[in-house]
Amino acid sequence: MDSNLRLIMKSATWQGSGLIVMTGIGYLYTGSVSAGGGIALTSVVVGSVSFFLHEKIWARVAWGRRA
Repeated sequence: MDSNLRLIMKSATWQGSGLIVMTGIGYLYTGSVSAGGGIALTSVVVGSVSFFLHEKIWARVAWGRRA
């Protein structure tokens, strides 16, 4: 099982790359870097919490693991 710190670091690196992508997508839809950045920052916060909780839940599920 991963430590909480490892999960936080995995979340941070994943969301860092997502921040860049989402800013670009937000810009394409809105034509504004600041609006795109706001959308991206909201996505980072929600995504980080969701990823952390998802990993914690799956860490408790034994299904599909090999001994």
